[in-house]
Amino acid sequence: MPTATYQARRGELHEYFDRTAIRAWERLTSDAPVSGIRATVRAGRDAMRATLLSWLPADLSGKRLLDAGCGTGALAVEAARRGAEVLAVDIAPGLIEIAKQRSSDIAGRGRIEFLAGDMFDPGLGRFDHVVAMDSLIHYAPADTVRVVAGLAARTDDSLAFTFAPRTPLLSAMHAAGRFFPRGDRAPSIVPVAEAQLRRLIGHDPALTDFATGRDRRIASGFYTSHALEIVRR
Repeated sequence: MPTATYQARRGELHEYFDRTAIRAWERLTSDAPVSGIRATVRAGRDAMRATLLSWLPADLSGKRLLDAGCGTGALAVEAARRGAEVLAVDIAPGLIEIAKQRSSDIAGRGRIEFLAGDMFDPGLGRFDHVVAMDSLIHYAPADTVRVVAGLAARTDDSLAFTFAPRTPLLSAMHAAGRFFPRGDRAPSIVPVAEAQLRRLIGHDPALTDFATGRDRRIASGFYTSHALEIVRR
């Protein structure tokens, strides 16, 4: 079950991504010109998305995939082109509307259903693969692992997610963000030590049927994220 801290953070994220930052996010995830700082973030996100897609089968025909925290839908579109039946879920209805517009003319063997809601909702059903790109980076380690375990229980093959690794730069940025008025800042990213996260995953009884797989850290200017895969044994 989601914790109180998960629910509280989810509310902050809904407010930020669906209202405060929706236009900036729409521009960042498009081909429109952006500042140098945002260009490094765009490049990092592109590299991370390519990494997560490379961990999925080239042919996803007949496979059901959850894009947990799909944003404007770029990963979902590529998975559908490989033949997947994609359920793309995001907390922000505004981002879902942008994703629908951008995917209206895709050509591929699969299909996408976009849904505004909670990626943790068990009513979404079972999946062969789950991908959660940068959608858990705002949660404390315990909540992150709780969500991963809940998603894994409904995953038949693999689950890949990203977290914000605890580096000196990210830790400093996280600390500095506390000095800004709450109304002027985005929901903070929570840096997580990789060893701590792996330990929590390894000790979680709900994840005993899974083994950790590939991992990759991507650092591009102001974007730093670490991808980790768990695979059903």
